[in-house]
Amino acid sequence: MTTIPSRLAQVTRMSSSPQEARQRVINLYRAWYRAAPEIETLYAIPLSQSQIRDAIRQKFEHNRYVTDPRAVEVLILKGTQELQETLNCWKQTDHVMGILLKNETRRERGFLEKFYEGRDEDAVRPAASGVF
Repeated sequence: MTTIPSRLAQVTRMSSSPQEARQRVINLYRAWYRAAPEIETLYAIPLSQSQIRDAIRQKFEHNRYVTDPRAVEVLILKGTQELQETLNCWKQTDHVMGILLKNETRRERGFLEKFYEGRDEDAVRPAASGVF
């Protein structure tokens, strides 16, 4: 499929109600979900369509409980922009893999990493704790 940049272009707009914002989020999710086969073929990603769709679902689930209307609008805008840039092949395969596979949880730091930061929260006790 050829990429036509204006094919995915949308006018930036604000939702007038939470229900409209919710519907826009659902439409954005559906657009990402439907784009999974195209993303797989455009970027030759070594993942199946179901794995790509699972990664997309996790990204949406991560922001599921955002209730601030302005934050929701920003997330919709960024999601639409990412979709447009992805489908127009304006990204490298590594960028797409990073977006899909990036783990949002912070990994456990070792002793040296804590030492280099200059603190070790696990070993710190309050001075006036009364515990010997």
